[in-house]
Amino acid sequence: MKFGVVVFPGSNCDIDCYKVLSNVLKKDVDYVWHDTENIEKYDVIILPGGFSYGDYLRCGAIARFSKIMDSVVKHANKGKLVIGICNGFQILTEVGLLPGALIRNNNLKFICKTVPIRVENNTIPFTLNYEKGQVINIPIAHGEGNYFIDEEGLAQLEKNNQIVFRYCNEEGLIDEKSNPNGSVKNIAGICNKSGNVLGMMPHPERASELLLGNEDGLILFKSIIDYLERGHFE
Repeated sequence: MKFGVVVFPGSNCDIDCYKVLSNVLKKDVDYVWHDTENIEKYDVIILPGGFSYGDYLRCGAIARFSKIMDSVVKHANKGKLVIGICNGFQILTEVGLLPGALIRNNNLKFICKTVPIRVENNTIPFTLNYEKGQVINIPIAHGEGNYFIDEEGLAQLEKNNQIVFRYCNEEGLIDEKSNPNGSVKNIAGICNKSGNVLGMMPHPERASELLLGNEDGLILFKSIIDYLERGHFE
């Protein structure tokens, strides 16, 4: 079992992801530079948060053309696991592995705080150890986290159970007040139809040690590990 954390110029959450996997979970993990083309040895690819290429033009728009992204698309199309966190989510939408787009927060401000989110789908490799409807607390830190998709696309997400996380209040109620950035239907994370590609704006790697406040995010990484160890993946 081997993890690869992609590093783009401007990534700043790559170290966080690396440390959770190596120091906390004691797993084999590498940093993978953005111009790497061969990622065959990795079971899981992580696109971390940050400001790839300074977020010029549009978040993720330049990183989408990095050499590694063709390999990431092939990796995903083989059924291997890919997770994009924050800027990584933006990159996944830009490259077409996930539908929709991430636009400016509706208040036009950068938001950095811990928020409750509700687990909507616990049947994919990333959420197996959560309960459906479970409320977890995960930090967000973004200026362009407002998830947008048209009505037809939203209908497809709901039909295919692709909405994985939604912003909610502490009791699990999903309403306008609990939506920090204006995302359509309070969407905080989605997956592809096959469930092997996940994109989410909240940062699970920042909630993976009690020293940092809670371990709600660590469950996501443990879900991935358990999924692989159970032999669901070759």
